[in-house]
Amino acid sequence: MVTRINPSILAADFANFERELGRIRTADLVHVDIMDNHFVPNLTFGLAMVQRLQQVSPLPLDIHLMIDDPDRWAPGYAEAGAYSVTFHAEAVADPVALARRLRSMGARAGIALKPGTAVEPYLELLPEFDQVLVMTVEPGFGGQSFMASTMPKLEALSAAVRRTGLDVWLQVDGGITEQTIVAAAEAGADTFVAGSSVFNAADPAEQITLLRATARGHQHAHG
Repeated sequence: MVTRINPSILAADFANFERELGRIRTADLVHVDIMDNHFVPNLTFGLAMVQRLQQVSPLPLDIHLMIDDPDRWAPGYAEAGAYSVTFHAEAVADPVALARRLRSMGARAGIALKPGTAVEPYLELLPEFDQVLVMTVEPGFGGQSFMASTMPKLEALSAAVRRTGLDVWLQVDGGITEQTIVAAAEAGADTFVAGSSVFNAADPAEQITLLRATARGHQHAHG
């Protein structure tokens, strides 16, 4: 089972992105949080920033759209060359149509669920997605505490993926540290977004290696 660590640049030094990307080159992907100050009460980056990051990043970009109307905006990120584009279930008009469009443009298509959003309606749609992101905090701000109450949702997704044999990545985002990554790995996550715990470490590359090893030690092999 593959274990992916995707540091969130929301916790990086915004004035030195290129240097910061170099500090996390042992990661799998770079997680980029796009917030529009509508869907969530915070404003971060937009398409122009992603286009530039795409040019300088040594790692593929894992885009997380915390925005209204992703049906309209998400394809632009796929067009910019993002490896993966994840939109929120709560904001999309037609998740399947958008996922198919993103895939047709060459990006992996992901769907994200807020802590309060039930997973059941999406289990039968799993073949349409390459990734499901279970938010382990309320989206909008970095540095929040991990919500263990979201783990049953992850367990349900993990069981569905195992049952169907699909290649769907199960991602967690929010409050991931070397302590909380244990619960997420045991519940079935294979892709972990970590912000503060990576970028605030003395050696981010070393911290990524530690997180990956810790998660791997607690993952159940998919049979």
